[in-house]
Amino acid sequence: MCSPLFFSGFHVNNNLKYWAWTFVTVLVLFSLAAGLWVATKKIDYTWRWNRIPQYFMYHDENMHPVPFDAIVTDIKVSGKTATITVVNDTDEDEKQNIQVDAESVSVTVDEILFEGDYVGSTSKWRAGPLLVGLWTTLWLSAAASVFGLIIGLVTGLCRVASNATLRQLSIFYIEIIRGTPLLVQIFIFYFFLGTVLDISRIMAGISALAIFAGAYVAEIIRAGIQSIPKGQMEAARSLGMNVPQAMIYIILPQAFKRILPPLAGQFISLIKDSSLVSVIAITDLTKSGREVITSTFATFEIWFIVALLYLLLTSVLSQVIAWVERRLAVSD
Repeated sequence: MCSPLFFSGFHVNNNLKYWAWTFVTVLVLFSLAAGLWVATKKIDYTWRWNRIPQYFMYHDENMHPVPFDAIVTDIKVSGKTATITVVNDTDEDEKQNIQVDAESVSVTVDEILFEGDYVGSTSKWRAGPLLVGLWTTLWLSAAASVFGLIIGLVTGLCRVASNATLRQLSIFYIEIIRGTPLLVQIFIFYFFLGTVLDISRIMAGISALAIFAGAYVAEIIRAGIQSIPKGQMEAARSLGMNVPQAMIYIILPQAFKRILPPLAGQFISLIKDSSLVSVIAITDLTKSGREVITSTFATFEIWFIVALLYLLLTSVLSQVIAWVERRLAVSD
C-alpha cells in the first residue's frame, strides 16, 4: 500500500514537469519572436507603428466659417460650447448664431470678418477605417453564419431523409458547393445573380458565404445525426412520437452536443473566408487594410494588425463555443 508521502512526491514531480515544459514553451515562443526581430533588421524598412492608432479612432475637426461679411456682436460660453453671434455688415437685420467648441474660438467681440473667415471649430471622435472594417467583417460573418446554419440544418435533414428526391438534391448541392472555390462562387453571385436578381454587393457577399458554409454544415449535421444509435429513434417512435417530433426532441439535441466542435471550426473558417468578399468592393477588414496601406505605405504594420484582429474575432468565438460545451457537459 502506497503511503501519502509517495502521492505527495508524485504530485510535486508532476508540477515540476509541468513548469519545466511551460518554460520550454516560453523559450520556443521567445526564440520565434527574436528570429522575427532579427529578420526585420536585415531588411531596409522603416517601421511606422505610430501611424496605426489614428486608423482605429481619430479626432475629426470641422471648421465653421461666416457665410457673409459680418461683425461679431456677442460670444456666449456655456460649458465647452461657445455661441458666436455675427451680424451682416451691410444688413443689420441679418444675423446668425454659430456654435463651436469654446476652446477653439478665434474671434473677439466687434471684430470685422469677411465671408469665409473661420470663427472656430467643432471636433468629435470618429471610427477609423480599420474599426469600420472590423465591424463590417463581424456583422457580415454573423449574418452568413446564421443563414449558413439554417441552410445546413435543412440540407442535413434532407440528406438523411427517406425521400430519394430530397437526398439527391441535397447531395447535388453539397457536391457542387464543396467542389468549387469560394472566390468563384462570390464572383458568380455578384456578377451573374446580382445582375439578374438586382441584389446589392452586400447581399451577394452574405449569400455566397452562407451557401458555401451551408454545404459544410449540412455534412456535419448529417454525420452528427447518423452517429446517434438507431435505437434512439425506435424508442421515440415506440412512445408515440412521429419522425419530426423524434428528430426535434430526441435526435437533434444529442447530435448537437457531438457536432458543436466541428461547427465551431466551420464558423471560425467562415470568419477568415469573409476576407474574400473584398474582391467585390465590400469594405471589410481586409479591404480597409489595403486602403490604409495605399495612404501610409506601412505594409507590414497594417497586415500584422489585420491578422491580429482576425485572430481576436476567432479567439472570442472559440471561447464562446468552449463555454457552451462546458454548459452542455453539465447535463451529461
